Amino acid sequence: MKPLIAGNWKMNGLCGSVREIEKLIGLFDGAAPDDVEVLVCPPATLVGLFATEFSDEGVGVGGQDCHQNASGAHTGDISAEMLADAGAAYVIVGHSERRADHRETDAEVQAKAGAARRAGLVPIICVGETESERKAGRELEIVGAQLAGSIPADAEEFVIAYEPVWAIGTGLTPTLDDIAAMHDFIRAKTRKDIRILYGGSVKPGNAREILSVQNVNGALVGGASLKAEDFAAIVKAAL
Repeated sequence: MKPLIAGNWKMNGLCGSVREIEKLIGLFDGAAPDDVEVLVCPPATLVGLFATEFSDEGVGVGGQDCHQNASGAHTGDISAEMLADAGAAYVIVGHSERRADHRETDAEVQAKAGAARRAGLVPIICVGETESERKAGRELEIVGAQLAGSIPADAEEFVIAYEPVWAIGTGLTPTLDDIAAMHDFIRAKTRKDIRILYGGSVKPGNAREILSVQNVNGALVGGASLKAEDFAAIVKAAL
């Protein structure tokens, strides 16, 4: 299974940020390696630009969220069809920051994942527990419920990203045993051909050991994906 290394830029990046992707490609001698799928999910304002500039250099482009409807009176929202039209191939849905900041439910995440498939995009469905939920020993219960409620029943192609909420942007990382246990659990709850990404303070210094864990098929990278050198090092760790 080809690893997927996806960079989530969150609310960062302007048109000039195109130079960071040019630098990334330069670190790979003009094209991303064939043995790893490299994906960048910039703000919606940059999806079209990145897709146009880098479609031939092996760097895919994805969105960070989408509305469940194809069109309509939804000021400020972006449909999966719009992302696809701009050149995106993937879209992140259910990220912990969306679940927390926008109170997105599993049902809403499921609807967005279904919308992604409707538009021909591959949804990256995020799941993960908070620190209090893990301390209470409920991490498998929480993630199991999110999987059951967030994956469309008829979805043929999707990616799962496990992100322990307490490890995002904190510098904290679960033990390798913790990561293995959760990824094994997710594998048992999904399918053998579905890629499961780990997301939670992935950095050049820990990427190789995390990516070597069974059933870790790539990474969802936050802050480290904003710097070409750091992101390239994580991609190389997957080779």
